[in-house]
Amino acid sequence: MVAQRSIQSEIHDPRDKRLGKLQRKRKQFTLTAALVIGALVFGILLKATNLIDFSSKKVAAQPVQSNPDPFEPQYEVADSIALLPQEEAAETQPSTQTPTEEAETPEPEVLASIPTQAYLIQKEEDAPILYYAQSGDSIGVLAVRFGVETGEITSTATLPEEGFIPEGQLLLIPNRLEQTSSNVKLFPDSEVVNSPSSIDFDTKGFVDQAGGYLAGYGEAVFAFGVMSGADIVDKVAKEFAIHPRLLLALLEYQSGWVFGGRPDNEFDQYYPLGIKLDAIGLYHQLVEAAGVIESGYYGWREGTVVTAEFQDGWELRLAAELNCGSVGLMQFFARLSRFEDWSNDLYGENGFLATYGRMFGDPWLIAQKYEPLFTPDVLQPELILPFQPGIVWSFTVGPHAAWGAADVRAALDFAPPSAETGCHTNWTWITSVGHGLVVRSENGAVVVDMDGDGFEQTGWNIIYLHVATANRVPVGTWLEAGDKIGHPSCEGGISTGTHLHITRKYNGEWVPAEGPLAFVMSGWKAKASSNFLDGWLVRGEEVKTASIYGSPVSHISR
Repeated sequence: MVAQRSIQSEIHDPRDKRLGKLQRKRKQFTLTAALVIGALVFGILLKATNLIDFSSKKVAAQPVQSNPDPFEPQYEVADSIALLPQEEAAETQPSTQTPTEEAETPEPEVLASIPTQAYLIQKEEDAPILYYAQSGDSIGVLAVRFGVETGEITSTATLPEEGFIPEGQLLLIPNRLEQTSSNVKLFPDSEVVNSPSSIDFDTKGFVDQAGGYLAGYGEAVFAFGVMSGADIVDKVAKEFAIHPRLLLALLEYQSGWVFGGRPDNEFDQYYPLGIKLDAIGLYHQLVEAAGVIESGYYGWREGTVVTAEFQDGWELRLAAELNCGSVGLMQFFARLSRFEDWSNDLYGENGFLATYGRMFGDPWLIAQKYEPLFTPDVLQPELILPFQPGIVWSFTVGPHAAWGAADVRAALDFAPPSAETGCHTNWTWITSVGHGLVVRSENGAVVVDMDGDGFEQTGWNIIYLHVATANRVPVGTWLEAGDKIGHPSCEGGISTGTHLHITRKYNGEWVPAEGPLAFVMSGWKAKASSNFLDGWLVRGEEVKTASIYGSPVSHISR
């Protein structure tokens, strides 16, 4: 169940003071000009009737300056950007300006420095929002994004209580949010996750043809030895389910690694993405970036993220109409910068999107071939628990991160029966939850492609992690439900004890264990908790409670 969150962002910035000052100048100029024109017309009429000698008079007017709150930005994003006056002037004062004198036009220094698409949206008066459902939308998550109750969302068509809302279905949603980011969608989902659009992309070929620093780069990565730059990109893309094109574009935009030569400063050499100073080198930089992007992407998908937090701690409520891919990018650049730099990175003429376009073309045109990634017809195949019948395991961790720093609650953990604690050899068998082709078997991971086409980027895939090397099923093996996969261990990633970590992907995207496509095995349905590591498996009236200590309430068998 997704908990409701109501977060009011406050952006108190000198930029807003400058915007307020600029508005007041513009308002003063507009009212002054209107009064001057009116006085001219009136004077001409009087002169025509010989009621006044207008030639000896000077007519001008100046409004009383209002005092709006300098911390209350008065701008919005629509088809175009327009500054909004706060109030009408109550009275006028004489001025020495003549009707023939040209009023000074203020220089729009703020508008020139911040791209217009980045401007914040102000709430309109009580007008409901007409929202067209996007791929992967569900009623509970939309309620969180828009800050309303689920019952307040209406539609002329039926709204599913569970499952996905059909893409394009029109919804009427109360407009409750005050100030938000722009609702301009920046980047498609299928170019963020390692979706079917990456199948024909040759990372090494692209990097070699570019001929930049990355083409000749090598780095030692754990037990894999020295890997080339392109191989490191592919490794992170595969393991974190993030698109290799996105990683390459970020590298080029941040440090010029793809087309440029060796960086002329040490910072860009060791931190090519400029993120997290203790993550030195290409591999760790890509891992950290993938974690930040996916935490935003899946946090938006699950309704656990509704704001962007900037480097200095400021928060901005995100427009509810955004898609997951856009939010992932917004979170990445927010982590690195303040609002002004963030705006230019995302919306500027020479920002990240321009770099991506020069490298790969329009991402939205590419996405047209592959989206939507989810439709209401998508259902999880029937799965069974991942162990042999009659063997009691412990359900140790509820829905939690699928892989590394990617904060998507897609995985469940199970520990085998054992009198030992910590990491040790255990000969209990992990078994397949369903049929499929083994497409990866390395470094503690086994990936089973359920549609059998040989690609992790398409259809349903089951990922088993911490599978011991000994007796691990090899690549190319076809499995049926219940077939042996290997033994639980601590191999492949961080682990404090022998166990199995199991998760799912669909079309290259991690699938949250609770939600429209809940993780169900042998009839046991996963439920998430707001507390880290907690959770439940529910089957009818039966409930199993996650316990890292393997207490009796966590014991489960097939």
